[in-house]
Amino acid sequence: QVQLVESGGGLVQPGGSLRLSCAASGSIFSINVMGWYRQAPGKERELVATIDSDGSTNAADSVKGRFTISRDNAKNTVYPQMNSLKPEDTAVYYCNIKMHPTWRDYWGQGTQVTVSS
Repeated sequence: QVQLVESGGGLVQPGGSLRLSCAASGSIFSINVMGWYRQAPGKERELVATIDSDGSTNAADSVKGRFTISRDNAKNTVYPQMNSLKPEDTAVYYCNIKMHPTWRDYWGQGTQVTVSS
């Protein structure tokens, strides 16, 4: 069993910042990719950013230059730092990990981020 615990969501004003975190625990050998996705009301879930075990990152065009992602492999934790937030960033944010060597997906329960004045 693998559990993902997310934290850091909430209400923030436009232009503000939030730092989410997601800690994985349980039967973990190693994790290939850690990342975040989001889903706004009435829309499909979309990629926000991911980070590989070697530190390589990938981010959606809509967040490049505003969001960064980092991970602590010793703690199996991933941290997206979200700056210059916009109302269109409002969504439920989901943590995702892809395990080594199976590439099996695990998802967190989601945390709400609301950007509003």
